[in-house]
Amino acid sequence: MRGIAIRLRVSPMRPSRPASRHAIPSAPRHGLARVLSKMGVCSRSQAEKAIREGRVSVDGKVVLDPERPADADRQRILLDNEPIAASTRVYIAINKPRGLVVSAADERGRDTVYDLLKDAGLPWLGPVGRLDKASEGLLLLSNDSVWAARLTEPKHHVDKTYHVQVNDIPDQALLDRLIEGIVEEGERLAARRAVLLRHGEKNAWLEIVLDEGRNRHIRRLLAAHGIDVLRLIRVAIGALPLGDLPKGKWRHLTAEEVRALGEK
Repeated sequence: MRGIAIRLRVSPMRPSRPASRHAIPSAPRHGLARVLSKMGVCSRSQAEKAIREGRVSVDGKVVLDPERPADADRQRILLDNEPIAASTRVYIAINKPRGLVVSAADERGRDTVYDLLKDAGLPWLGPVGRLDKASEGLLLLSNDSVWAARLTEPKHHVDKTYHVQVNDIPDQALLDRLIEGIVEEGERLAARRAVLLRHGEKNAWLEIVLDEGRNRHIRRLLAAHGIDVLRLIRVAIGALPLGDLPKGKWRHLTAEEVRALGEK
């Protein structure tokens, strides 16, 4: 019996290609409006408006979609035909007077905190948190959106301290109820700390600390217990006090203050 010879065709081994020395660049991670905001050029809502108005181009082409991915490091982005560049980071504190709106432009024509910054030569700055029109005290503004997010996102629980004048003299039981909190319209409203500072015959000053802020948080919490707010002043954010900054004036934060707040 003869053996059967089997011939196998073996493809020659191809030399492996050397790994590229340059990694393939990752796709842009953020939409165009967010890129402009993160660079401190303007607020995200202002960026969205400018993009929809056809004022922004990427690599020579007008972009009308605020969510279109963009990468400022690899693409040429123009706003009103001017190249954009990351603005120098600016951090300021304002002693906001009562009666001013925390908005760059108010649709009802009311005075805003930005009126306090006229002719200051500052770049665009966004508010880091809010104070309603009737409230006053410490307000931060910055064009550093990452830093601002650390102070405003609820998960970071940065304390905000307020001195609040009320039309009553709360007892300890009521102060305890403010800390216990309530649920109103699906939102939990509570104080982290509430103490009586001083009182007269008909009204009192409280110190109330919040570690997260909802719209009109303190006013709604006190109103639920039948108490009206006569005056509300934010006196500290984290370890940063309002101090002796005059009402209606502003100042730059020191590098140490910026770092301390950002590390919270």
